[in-house]
Amino acid sequence: MSSERNDQPTAEQEQFTLRMRSLGTRTVLYQQYVASSLGLYNNDYLSIDILHEKGPITAGELSKLTGLATGSVTALIDRLEKNGFVRRQTDPKDRRKVIIVPQYEDKEEVSETYDPLHAKMVELAASYTAEELKLITEFLGKASDVIEEQIYSLSAAPKCKSLPK
Repeated sequence: MSSERNDQPTAEQEQFTLRMRSLGTRTVLYQQYVASSLGLYNNDYLSIDILHEKGPITAGELSKLTGLATGSVTALIDRLEKNGFVRRQTDPKDRRKVIIVPQYEDKEEVSETYDPLHAKMVELAASYTAEELKLITEFLGKASDVIEEQIYSLSAAPKCKSLPK
């Protein structure tokens, strides 16, 4: 690992960040196509993905993670529950709370949508050594943390009233 630090990014670092941004763009586009193929709104699909990653959470937590208003999240959960993607359950730790439990893993249309990408990613991963995969996985975790920090920073920043024309 390089300990070299500069104020100015190297050409390689700039190229790297461009590739990361490109990957992010393609991920967003892929998510939009997945949402559409499942008959979902993009925010609905993103919420499903968040639930897949985080596990059962409250509607308030989902609101914070998505940046959606609580009323919008309630309508979103209603839609997802109606279509069998989630269910509401009393929180076993605090019976006053309701948690949103993902239950889409067994839905055939979800596995049919994800299986091709999963197979291609496994194939790609197989082209690396275990040591390389460990490094890549560590990097992806840290990159996710950086992006999450930026999301929280943006969500806490004052909102622009309108874009200049």
